[in-house]
Amino acid sequence: MAQVSATPRSLPLPAGWRDFYALTKPGVISLVVFTGLCGLLAAPVRIHPVLAFTAILCIALGAGGSAALNQWWEADLDAKMKRTKGRPIPDGRMEKISARDFGIGLSAASVLIMGLMINLLAAVILLASIIYYAVVYTIWLKPRTPQNIVIGGGAGAFPPLIGWVAATGHISLMPVVLFAIIFMWTPPHFWALALFVQTDYEKAGIPMMPNVAGEASTRKQIMAYSVLLLPLSLVPWWIGGTGAIYGIGAALLSGLFLALSIRVGLRRRAGDSDTMKPEKQLFFYSIVYLFALFTALVADRLILAQGIAA
Repeated sequence: MAQVSATPRSLPLPAGWRDFYALTKPGVISLVVFTGLCGLLAAPVRIHPVLAFTAILCIALGAGGSAALNQWWEADLDAKMKRTKGRPIPDGRMEKISARDFGIGLSAASVLIMGLMINLLAAVILLASIIYYAVVYTIWLKPRTPQNIVIGGGAGAFPPLIGWVAATGHISLMPVVLFAIIFMWTPPHFWALALFVQTDYEKAGIPMMPNVAGEASTRKQIMAYSVLLLPLSLVPWWIGGTGAIYGIGAALLSGLFLALSIRVGLRRRAGDSDTMKPEKQLFFYSIVYLFALFTALVADRLILAQGIAA
């Protein structure tokens, strides 16, 4: 009997370093590392540059590890979605067990190094963030409830809190507010994406808000969260944690965020991916928004610190 040769993707190919790098979701990590760095720089104390670098590296490793575990668990779902089917596991470039072991290794190393070289509290919060994303969000929330993004938003809100605690060794009101800002930002950010890729989520059986509650309800909720985000983004200024540079910047940035959200929220006609320009604009602006908001935070804090020193 003649042997039947395997198809090119019937067995996983040897994974290269680019595949392991892709497992860490580098696009997401850039935002995680940035907000973590901003939390560290905005703290009222300074730590040695080597320790600061180590703390941010640990945040990056932890985020990359949890992202790898997310892709290990969701490999079958990723294969059903156009947006994710090219990832290393569903594309057949890596075995699932390799992604799992890579994710566990990165996560464990990040927590261990943070605890040994920075402080125990920062390590504990980092561990909590990894478990929150890899277990609470990925395994429990995402496949079960359309509130997955709302409750799971805490996973992406940890980095500035971790950065602050790495520098100070304790939790105060300011990093909690930064956590809350990202937490409130997450639903409109992801629901804007979900509106124009909802077909993908439907194929994968993931209960995202547009697929469960409908577009109209999702649009209203995007507006509601954006309304709450505007005053919340100003709290660091109101409590005296920042100066006018941040306050004015936050007001302008959040005002535009709200304007774009209202534009999305008031749309009555459901459109396909080619006609959802307002939704795409809100999604991409939401990324710019978070980078710009935290840049204003750090700029304000550094200028304030220089003024006090002078």
